[in-house]
Amino acid sequence: MSSQSSSKPALTAVTLGAGTFAMMNITTVVSLRGLAAEAEYGLAAVFFYLFAALCFLVPVSLCAAELATGWPQKGGVFRWIGQAFGDRFGLLAIFLQWLATTICFPTMLIFTAVALAYALPLPGADAQLASSALYTLIVVLIVYWLATWINLHGVKSASRISAIAGIIGTLIPAVVLIGCGILYIARGNPVHFALGWHALCPDITSLHNLVLAASVFLFYSGMEINAVHVRELHNASRNYPLAVGISALITVMVLVLGTLTISALIPADRINLVQSLQIAYDLLFISLGVPWLGHVVALMVAVGVLGQVTMIVAGPSRGLFEVGREGYLPGWLQAANRSGVQRNILLLQGAIVTLMAIALVCLPSVQAAFQILGQLAAILYLLMYILLFAAVITLRYTQPDTPRPYRIPGGRVGIWLVAGVGLAAALLAFALSFIPPDQIPVGSPALYVLLLLAGTVGFIALPLLLYAYSRRQ
Repeated sequence: MSSQSSSKPALTAVTLGAGTFAMMNITTVVSLRGLAAEAEYGLAAVFFYLFAALCFLVPVSLCAAELATGWPQKGGVFRWIGQAFGDRFGLLAIFLQWLATTICFPTMLIFTAVALAYALPLPGADAQLASSALYTLIVVLIVYWLATWINLHGVKSASRISAIAGIIGTLIPAVVLIGCGILYIARGNPVHFALGWHALCPDITSLHNLVLAASVFLFYSGMEINAVHVRELHNASRNYPLAVGISALITVMVLVLGTLTISALIPADRINLVQSLQIAYDLLFISLGVPWLGHVVALMVAVGVLGQVTMIVAGPSRGLFEVGREGYLPGWLQAANRSGVQRNILLLQGAIVTLMAIALVCLPSVQAAFQILGQLAAILYLLMYILLFAAVITLRYTQPDTPRPYRIPGGRVGIWLVAGVGLAAALLAFALSFIPPDQIPVGSPALYVLLLLAGTVGFIALPLLLYAYSRRQ
């Protein structure tokens, strides 16, 4: 492939400080919808969050910074991994990133549907409505296609929507959850998880118990998205690691304290991946004598996710569109409408989301669908990260002289330590993701594994076939 990275990129105005960059990372990475998945572990969840932060979040952030400053051209992971292993694997990487995000849409919108059910004034019927596959399917399809329709008309306020959605749907509800949880415990209410240092050590002898823990890695995904802005940082070699440290610390604190709040309120055997967050809010507000606030926060969470979906419907697909216009995708996937929006890619993305949403009614429960789709997204995203870690190591050997305004310190020892730890952790999480969890009813374990294997193989084969097809034109 032609090396465009040898030419010096145009200078970019320095506009970001470490604090601003850290907040960008927090808004991108932090989400409340996965807290219930780890709440079953109680204090042991702290171990999993810290392990994933040190062995995955930090390595991803540092490796992405080196790649983004060394190869800042459009294309993101396509450009970075393509430089190391060729365009075929570059296309595979960005396709996996796009597909993982696409698969996440139903899980995000399932979360929205549940929040809306609890936001409605339906005492006693909210949980029943939230567990209805038909209701969930209707909400997912209406909201997703509405967001697609908006983006097809060229809405350009993604950053503003992101900021508003992050504050309304994540940061404020997180502060409310943690603050009320601390007050709840301080008032002497019972805590439903074991206390003591021994409770911090998880049972790692059972692979089934590690499956849900492996999903923590997906909670930390997305840090590479903001790495493309590292050249806009003042004194990047100092401020980037500082920003990563700040954002990682705050992210871990929000996830740990939010998870422990749910774990304290709801016994482990009654935790539901889809509904437990809203149940926790209801229990907190009832104990404080303001039960009506549960409906308000549920609506905030729903509005926040709706805004996030509207923003990111076009985001990852735009990167795929830019790569496609270079000739790596068939012509029909390079089409744009009069507003310059990647129409056909958005429609293809919508078709995939629709098929996955319809599959909800074929599974034992909405909770099972939430788990299976979440695991498939994690598998595809982890494959992309495995390629990313391997690429940053390879490029230190194959292109050592390419200027990198930010370089992981320590020479080859440093790059092997940082990227090697991330690679090993990603491989471990990837392997664990195929094991059916004991804690969640997913129907037949064999069917569960078969669905994940079929989805993984099919989604890997698709970009490779598209690449082969495009090269024949």
